[in-house]
Amino acid sequence: MMKKVKLAEEMVEVGRRLYQSGFVAANDGNISVRFNEKHVLITPSGVSKGFMSASSMLLVNLEGEVIEGEGRPSTESAMHFDIYKHRPDVQAVVHAHPPTATGFAVAGIPLDQLAMPELIVTMGTIPLAPYGMPGTDELPSTLRPYYQEHDAILLSNHGAVTMGRTLTEALFKMESVEMCAKILFTARMLGRVRELSDEQVDKLVDSRSFYGLKGAHPGKKIIEQRRKKGEQS
Repeated sequence: MMKKVKLAEEMVEVGRRLYQSGFVAANDGNISVRFNEKHVLITPSGVSKGFMSASSMLLVNLEGEVIEGEGRPSTESAMHFDIYKHRPDVQAVVHAHPPTATGFAVAGIPLDQLAMPELIVTMGTIPLAPYGMPGTDELPSTLRPYYQEHDAILLSNHGAVTMGRTLTEALFKMESVEMCAKILFTARMLGRVRELSDEQVDKLVDSRSFYGLKGAHPGKKIIEQRRKKGEQS
């Protein structure tokens, strides 16, 4: 019971920060965290993320059945469940509509230019998934090809989703997505984006251990594929 309360309180804090940062408006967005192998805590549908209470969180299984709590799970619950099923390392998922990053998603532009050291070290690139109807099984099917290589994905004409080992990590990745979008937008307005060299990118990826980052580098395979494509052209 203490674990559930603690996680629910963390979800409330993440929701508050998303709302205060302007990443969601009204009842937008959704948050979930893995409770155990078969269950997750998820935000209910129709509730503002800036005004939630720990008691409002729903305990559900990965088929969407409510085990504890009142109300309906988030309309995007299928996306959350699909991520957990395909990424056993992921413990938390955040979906929001950060304005600048969502602007890129609406314009059909991925955040895949290798220009920011911090982003290269932590996430590599942020792809743009094809459009999938929100609130349906169509949405997770468009995201599935990107799960294994990315911890953050832009949803075409929709927003962004991030994954982490903790709720805080998933939140921080959403913050990084929006910061990346703002910087790339500014650079584009100034006339160009100067990307880092292959050698510089390799050194940044290799520096993950120095920063205490564990596991396979999200996006490394994509970086290598893009490099090979450039050599062939």
